[in-house]
Amino acid sequence: MTVLDDTASAGSPGDEPTDARGRVAELHAIREQALRGPSDKATEAQRAKGKLTARERIELLLDAGSFNEVEQLRRHRATGFGLETKKPYTDGVITGWGTVEGRTVFVYAHDFRIFGGALGEAHATKIHKIMDMAIAAGAPLVSLNDGAGARIQEGVSALAGYGGIFQRNTKASGVIPQISVMLGPCAGGAAYSPALTDFVFMVRETSQMFITGPDVVKAVTGEEITQNGLGGADVHAETSGVCHFAYDDEETCIAEVRYLISMLPSNNRENPPTVASEDPADRRSDVLLDLVPADGNRPYDMAKVIEELVDDGDYLEVHERWARNIICALARLDGQVVGIVANQPSSLAGVLDIEASEKAARFVQMCDAFNIPIVTFLDVPGFLPGVDQEHGGIIRHGAKLLYAYCNATVPRISLILRKAYGGAYIVMDSQSIGADLTYAWPTNEIAVMGAEGAANVIFRRQIADAEDPEAMRTRMVKEYKAELMHPYYAAERGLVDDVIDPAETREVLIRSLAMLRTKHADLPSRKHGNPPQ
Repeated sequence: MTVLDDTASAGSPGDEPTDARGRVAELHAIREQALRGPSDKATEAQRAKGKLTARERIELLLDAGSFNEVEQLRRHRATGFGLETKKPYTDGVITGWGTVEGRTVFVYAHDFRIFGGALGEAHATKIHKIMDMAIAAGAPLVSLNDGAGARIQEGVSALAGYGGIFQRNTKASGVIPQISVMLGPCAGGAAYSPALTDFVFMVRETSQMFITGPDVVKAVTGEEITQNGLGGADVHAETSGVCHFAYDDEETCIAEVRYLISMLPSNNRENPPTVASEDPADRRSDVLLDLVPADGNRPYDMAKVIEELVDDGDYLEVHERWARNIICALARLDGQVVGIVANQPSSLAGVLDIEASEKAARFVQMCDAFNIPIVTFLDVPGFLPGVDQEHGGIIRHGAKLLYAYCNATVPRISLILRKAYGGAYIVMDSQSIGADLTYAWPTNEIAVMGAEGAANVIFRRQIADAEDPEAMRTRMVKEYKAELMHPYYAAERGLVDDVIDPAETREVLIRSLAMLRTKHADLPSRKHGNPPQ
């Protein structure tokens, strides 16, 4: 919530002109006033906070000269509390469309210089209109958020405006990409719009998101905390998972928004943009033979595996700093966009836990919604054991990932690098839940559990009765591995389509994706499923 900004007053057009030239001159004067904003003082105050103006942000986001503004001359009609004397053009939000790398993108940007970017009835109506236009045109929508909440002076009318935004966020979900860029405060109910969109970007120090601010938290719980400590970019990027990307400055942040848009289709009826790749499709990756240790207990960085396989080693990791035991990334293989889900052995040994399951499930759903093939790299020892995980609902949260994969109709390829144990093996897009193709490296171990644990269960009597229990345990572990965990066990039973040379992985994936490009799969007729929550 915010009060009015005294600098946000509008001037008078002046004496009424009597001819067409005079009318045109008047129009240009009014437009110049709208473009300039409320006052130099307000602009200086914005810059003093280390923030760009709304129009400067739009210029960074869109291709040069491509912005077309909608309802630039809109003004509120509210009265009371001095509102009738302060009626600035745009009413604190700039809306319109332009292009990013030649493709149409719709945008709205709060102008904090006017009413602190607070949302009133006219302000909300402008946003509703541009959202409707984006949905109708089938083009991405980017919101540049820098507003202090609902305009208190307009009462419930302002709150109803948020309801209209939330309804449209939901209507557009899975239809067009929705990207929220947090460039200032976002408190109370306003925070729910970004939460409903596909991606959230934040800038450190200048952007915060929370439902109740530090003052309310202190009054209710007695806890003292700063705005950044409660809802800053690092908090949401590392702890809450609300933020997908966090950057140090607005310029870098908005540049990365452009990069993300280049990886996404305009809508759910199109495929992602394809680019020509100079990285050979048949490039061998012999370095993988040394990068990934054959010993399943030794960690390594899965990010380096991804970097070696994708075009030019270039990929965009989503939620990079949250739930680091799983990697979700957008990349290209032979110029085609793919979504990559991969266990990260260098963090918690790559186990699946509550946060990793939620992170991957949402990513898989996003890829499926926007026709992005999914490639899954497995090296997973299972689900994380523990009282906290069980009481926190690991069953329910793990089922989210299972549901997301089972429900996905895009091309799906899984590759087992090393371990794939128990329920985690099934959940990570195994052949049994619908993966189109499943490959494995010769270092793979697919089993109900690790050999040591299995031997302790199956042969516990023999081990207990043996004269040398440790020697017997070692022997039984070796026997179990030889019988049920050798690299070709799953392939012999048709659960893996092929065991491949790691150096040929890139070529195999590209050929497989090319074959699956025309895949068509229908889900049963239904209103919608009821996924685990």
